[in-house]
Amino acid sequence: MKILVLTHEFPPVGGGGGRVARDLALGLARRGHELRILTAHLDGLPALETVENMRVERIPSMRRAAFRAELFEMAHYDWSAVAAGRRLIREWQPDLIHAHFAVPAGAAAFALSKLTGIPYVLTAHLGDVPGAVPEKTDRWFQFIYPFTHSIWNSAARVVAVSEFTRRLALQHYRIPIEVIHNGVDLSSLPAWQPGDGVPRILFAGRFMEQKNPTHLVEALIRLRDLPWTCAMAGDGPLLEQARQMVAESGLAERFSFPGWVTPEQVLNLMARSDILALPSRSEGLPVVGVQGLAMGLALVLSDAGGNVELVQPGQNGHLFPAGDLDALTESLKSLLASHPAIESAQAKSREIAKAFDLGVIVEKYEAVFKEVIAKS
Repeated sequence: MKILVLTHEFPPVGGGGGRVARDLALGLARRGHELRILTAHLDGLPALETVENMRVERIPSMRRAAFRAELFEMAHYDWSAVAAGRRLIREWQPDLIHAHFAVPAGAAAFALSKLTGIPYVLTAHLGDVPGAVPEKTDRWFQFIYPFTHSIWNSAARVVAVSEFTRRLALQHYRIPIEVIHNGVDLSSLPAWQPGDGVPRILFAGRFMEQKNPTHLVEALIRLRDLPWTCAMAGDGPLLEQARQMVAESGLAERFSFPGWVTPEQVLNLMARSDILALPSRSEGLPVVGVQGLAMGLALVLSDAGGNVELVQPGQNGHLFPAGDLDALTESLKSLLASHPAIESAQAKSREIAKAFDLGVIVEKYEAVFKEVIAKS
């Protein structure tokens, strides 16, 4: 198959959704399919490069930050993607368009499909659903919601990354939606590195309200009498607040802030961690959560969205009500106070992770794509 991939986020730009797009594309390319990717340009990155045997073209979008995209930047990406997509379709004649995110890539896929007749498959992430991430997208949906129905309804198939995302989407879009989880390549993971007996906690994500990183800082300050260290990787508007809280607590030597890291660096951090803590207020299916599962970490996750699909409470970790600081603190305490509990949860995570192996996920997408092409 020849697949044109549209995604405004692709590493090192973006967060979990961009990593999903990259990993899935790599998995398909390794199975012999041809892929070309149109993604957003950011200063300092090459406009054109080859990643393994995929061609990645970074098109103008006025993108200013790796971790955040504004609405006007996404609109600019759409404009560029339609122009570049028409050129690629004339030159290369792909069989299928795959759009990650209904907004903005879905809009470009919709336009290209109408112009060329090539079908598109839409992968919907949580931020694509009205009301799912209110602090991030409610302002956008005030303007664009009436136009999104055409994007969803015109797709040959719609895939949601979690059952939670699917259920929310069905409240707005009356179309068939199937679930294919985000995956991780279990065969390429770095080896986990045992520590010195002090539990090592990791947070990896954007420092913004949705990810709620300051609650983790507060919880660990409460647990200062227990042994632990914590690495908090990522960037965003709440980073300085988190740093200030740590400095004022007198626990600076127990925290580290690596900043914005690549997907490979996230995995290396996980290899030196014991517990993954994600206190998110909303989630689709977090890539970092799937990676933590695959790396065999004990999970302490809020019950937001697709997080519930990663944790079997009391077995591979704990779920707690999103936004509940007391419950987060107690969940962490139950693990930090017991090395056997951490070890048992780690073993269970490795077992559960088999269902999220990237090979399984790629095969599911490959089957969807083949069915769509056969009907076109």
